[in-house]
Amino acid sequence: MGRIIALVNQKGGVGKTTSTINIGAALAARKKKVLLVDLDPQASLTIALGAKGAAPTVYDVLKGRAGIGAAVLAHGAYRLVPSGPDLSGAELEIASVAGRECILKEALEAVEKDYDFILIDCPPSLSLLTLNALVAAGEIFVILQTEFLALEGMSQLLDTVDLVKKRLNSQLRLGGIVATQHDKRKGLHREVLESIKKHFPQAVFKTAVRNAVALAEAASFGRDIFEYRPKSAGAEDYANLAKEILNRR
Repeated sequence: MGRIIALVNQKGGVGKTTSTINIGAALAARKKKVLLVDLDPQASLTIALGAKGAAPTVYDVLKGRAGIGAAVLAHGAYRLVPSGPDLSGAELEIASVAGRECILKEALEAVEKDYDFILIDCPPSLSLLTLNALVAAGEIFVILQTEFLALEGMSQLLDTVDLVKKRLNSQLRLGGIVATQHDKRKGLHREVLESIKKHFPQAVFKTAVRNAVALAEAASFGRDIFEYRPKSAGAEDYANLAKEILNRR
């Protein structure tokens, strides 16, 4: 079975979607079979890969209107399950469904064996959608930007992970922490990164993703960084991060 990884942070703008796309692309470049799942109603991952308006979406999967296989789109060497604005109403619509926390897990069981990695881009909140991702995943990657208050909310997030592990998914673990938007020239960034490493010495990946304009530009063109600018700092960082992920189980 492949590794199912939920990329999480209840804060927005930390590079979660960028990391989902480019970790996936880097793993695919290493001949791994990769599926990206956009579980955010803002559909940033879907838009960033040029799939806005695609149907069916993950919303249709959660509602039982479509099997997940029918929602899978091809993008280069990897695959995508898109999202859309209708997902914003999903939480209310499935709130009364028995086993509502397990809907995504059950859907992914149909395709799990087909992929080496399934990466779930979670919404910036500890919501029912995020809970579905935590129940479906075997591990989480916490995405933290090396800015002031980076660790704010981490205790709440990890408490939620512990609760899910205790009650719903005993296999769930912290697979790693990805530092993003890093500028080693800035003293604050260096201090924050050292603080993160001090709190989680075994979890932080050695590769800190640098703050690179090309990463934002790639998304505006509907591409990952390897399609857009393969020689850039962003491509180098995500390629190195993928190596670490493959070496870490």
